[in-house]
Amino acid sequence: MGATGERPPPGGLSINADMGESIGIHRFGNDERLLEFVDTINVAGGMHAGDPSSIASIVHDAVEAGVTVGAHPGLPDITGFGRREMVITADEARDLIRYQVGAVAAFVTAEGDRLHHIKPHGALFGMMARQPELMHALCDVAGDFDVPIFGLAGTLHESVAVERGVPFVAEYYVDLDYQEDGTVTVNRWGVTRDLDEVEARARRALEHGTTTSVTGRDIAVRVDSFCVHSDLPNAVEVAARVRAVVG
Repeated sequence: MGATGERPPPGGLSINADMGESIGIHRFGNDERLLEFVDTINVAGGMHAGDPSSIASIVHDAVEAGVTVGAHPGLPDITGFGRREMVITADEARDLIRYQVGAVAAFVTAEGDRLHHIKPHGALFGMMARQPELMHALCDVAGDFDVPIFGLAGTLHESVAVERGVPFVAEYYVDLDYQEDGTVTVNRWGVTRDLDEVEARARRALEHGTTTSVTGRDIAVRVDSFCVHSDLPNAVEVAARVRAVVG
C-alpha cells in the first residue's frame, strides 16, 4: 500500500481510488491523504476532469508513494462530471478512451513507471455494462496498452473482457448502491457514508461474496479490488476502514 511503498502482489486484493479529478486551480477530492491507504489509483484524463498539471502532480505523488497508476477515462462533460449519459458510437468511445489513456500513460512513463490498468468513469462505466459495442471499444484500447480492465463482475465488463482475452479485475464499491443485475447507481455527487456500514459491507463482500441490492435482495459479487471514491466527504475515513478489512 501507499504507506509502505510496497505494491500489491499480482492478482492480490487491493484498494483503488479515483484521483486527479481537478481542474486548473480548483482541487477536488482527498488525493494526498488517500494515497496512504490505497494500492492503485485511477487518474482522470481530462474529459470529465483533470488537466495536464493535475495529472502530472498526482502521478508523481503516486509513483513516489509506490502506488500504481491506471487511467480513468470519462465522457466529455466537465459540467456534469462525466456522470450524465451521452449517446456515442463505438468509434467515438474508442477515440475518447485512447486519447485520455494516452495522456495519463505519458505522464506515468515520464515518472519512469508503466500504466497499470484502465477503469472507465461514471456514466461511461455504466454504459459499458449495458452496451457491448462500447465495451469492445474499451478492450481495443486495453489491448493496445497491454493492461487489464477494472469493472463489475457478472456484467458485460467481465464477459466482453474475457471474450477478448483482456485481463479483468473485479471491483466492489463500498460507497455505491447495487441494483439486482449487479450494476451500481452512479451518484451525481459524493455523499457521506456510515463507517460501520462500510466496514460491514466490505467484510461481507470479501468473506461471503454477497451484497444487498436496493430492493433488499442478496446478490453475488466478487472482490479483486475495493473502490473508494475520493469525492466522498469522509473518503479518508472510509478508506481507512476498508484498509482494516484488507490488511
